[in-house]
Amino acid sequence: MGWETLGRWGDDAVRVEPLTGGVANDVWTVRVGGRLAVGRLGSRSDADLAWETGLLQHLDRAGLAVPTPIPARDGRLFADGLVVMTYLEGGPPESPADWRRVAGTLRELHRLTRDWPQRPGWRSSTDLLHAATGTRIDLGAMPAEGVVRCRAAWARLAGHQTCVVHGDPNPGNIRMTASQVALIDWDEAHVDVPALDLVLPGNAAGLDDGAYDIAAQASAAWEAAVCWGDEYAVKRLAEVRAV
Repeated sequence: MGWETLGRWGDDAVRVEPLTGGVANDVWTVRVGGRLAVGRLGSRSDADLAWETGLLQHLDRAGLAVPTPIPARDGRLFADGLVVMTYLEGGPPESPADWRRVAGTLRELHRLTRDWPQRPGWRSSTDLLHAATGTRIDLGAMPAEGVVRCRAAWARLAGHQTCVVHGDPNPGNIRMTASQVALIDWDEAHVDVPALDLVLPGNAAGLDDGAYDIAAQASAAWEAAVCWGDEYAVKRLAEVRAV
């Protein structure tokens, strides 16, 4: 349907300007009911969007600062791949203290989502010890030796508690103000081991040396697998040690 679907949010709903966002979506600021919001148009399935919007509502009710879905006029939270969400003010983390606040927010996300169901079609890092595909991951497309290294990194996470991980807590996906830390762009969120979210600048999460090494290796392996096919993925795979 495309952006004409925005009309479901009201006759006055309009696009304002494009935003830089995930590679899988077309993201714009929009105006709905006279207020600024964010519209994201993509090709995710209804089951996937139901998982994401349900998660964001849960986190909002629990007090976490996240973009919350704005219902269309018929009450639906998404339609034809389009989701409209609240606009969040703020800037990226800049100091070690800022990153420590980010770590605290991520740990709160993890605490609030223990036993959360997996995102439809996704696999966790430890699932990939035995599975070869999941969402954008296809281990069969990677060099066999690289897959061995990635699985060895993920095996070190086996038996750990799982929860929802944001999946991409880079500075561009964080909006900070004096009073809150907001996480945006939940495209990569799924159920996994929380360590994957905690490889932060300056070890802001305060992991001990062993825990940080496990997390950093598993994270590099995950990003190599998810992004396989570009130079960044090759760079990340090179960081995963041979066993």
